[in-house]
Amino acid sequence: MMLRRSILTLGISLTCMMPAFGAVSSEEAARLGSTFTAIGAEKTGNADGTIPAYTGGLKTPATFKKGSGVRPDPFADEKPLLSINPKNADKYSTKLTEGSKALLKKYPTYRIDVYKTHRTVSFPHYVQDGTAKNAVTAKAINGGISIQNATNGIPFPIPKDGNEAMWNHLLRYSGEAMKLKYKSWNIDASGRRTLGVSATVHQQYPYYDRKNPSVENYYMIKAHFEDPPRRSGEALMLIDPLDFTKKGRRAWQYLPGQRRVKLAPDLSFDTPNPANAGATTYDDVNIFNGSMERYTFRLIGKKEIYVPYNAYKAVYETKPEALCLPRHVNPDYLRWELHRVWVVEASLKPGKRHIYSKRVFYLDEDSWAAVASEQYDARGQLFRTSFSLLTYSYDIQAPFTDPITFYDLVAGTYTLSVNLGDKGSLHYINPLSDKQWSPDSLAGSGIR
Repeated sequence: MMLRRSILTLGISLTCMMPAFGAVSSEEAARLGSTFTAIGAEKTGNADGTIPAYTGGLKTPATFKKGSGVRPDPFADEKPLLSINPKNADKYSTKLTEGSKALLKKYPTYRIDVYKTHRTVSFPHYVQDGTAKNAVTAKAINGGISIQNATNGIPFPIPKDGNEAMWNHLLRYSGEAMKLKYKSWNIDASGRRTLGVSATVHQQYPYYDRKNPSVENYYMIKAHFEDPPRRSGEALMLIDPLDFTKKGRRAWQYLPGQRRVKLAPDLSFDTPNPANAGATTYDDVNIFNGSMERYTFRLIGKKEIYVPYNAYKAVYETKPEALCLPRHVNPDYLRWELHRVWVVEASLKPGKRHIYSKRVFYLDEDSWAAVASEQYDARGQLFRTSFSLLTYSYDIQAPFTDPITFYDLVAGTYTLSVNLGDKGSLHYINPLSDKQWSPDSLAGSGIR
């Protein structure tokens, strides 16, 4: 893997300058907003101009209708600059993930259409201010699996190790709360498309609550399932803490046949996710979620790669029957761009169990969201790969990264989650009350 030498040199020098507990010096933090953006991305473009300088992100286009839950594509008229296919893939190999290379090798019809790069992401002022404060106060503790002295911002805008970079992903800004229609489509090896699950989902980020930011929890999700019929009436709720050594993930499940809410501690790590027919794990959601305790995370450095980005057409405008081709997502509807990413390698710790022996994550420098990953099996062979179809919700200044394509390279299957073109919409809402996040509320709303 060819990494940019200048970034590696910078990373080494920063590591030497930083205090051992994780926070950076006030002098280094002062570079946020000048050399770096407010959340730690490089402001400058790359040498050949294919990645532009950062100019503040995308403004809300006039075509957006407030309250619609649908965000029009601001780049709909653009055409691809180049197209990568199995025949010319070697020419672009240094800018492809290992997962992209594997898909191009496995499927003759797979294609990556590359468009002009737009650095669309920006954040509200309170997130920028919180990030500046966190830079000199935040600490990753308990071997990196817990965090303290951080709120309302990216915790480690100038990271020195893999755990800090992954905390930036886990605590990426996605708004305060959202409601959306979640659907997961599963495409088997024969090309047949089936609905894995349909649900109404509430997600809340108490770490980013403007009025009363939480110092205990950072992520909450509640899902009420509607389809397929066998799952209608089910519900689940997950709450993730900032300190995984104190509480760990709390999870509850409501099953209509039992008419009760029960604790569900298995909804984590490598438990197969039934929404995707067991083809993904619970910690594959959002490419990675939950506790980092089973892996050693190593910050490799930065790299320029092609990733799905500003994928408004695929996320908001295209129906699943057009998007979900046999073997892979329809390349006609995907937009790929060249972006700088942080590369993090996760290796399974001795004595720990997981179906993935190694994982590689690619974190977008402008949003800190994981935009691609690779998962390796116990033999060290590439097993699965995933891509987030990132769009920027310009009306609230938050990236939306929930839409995911997940490929099983061994079984020849893939899944697609959260295609809003299928009569869906994404609404940002006020945070729900504590009462609405109680197990009792899950029972009341799940009864059929």
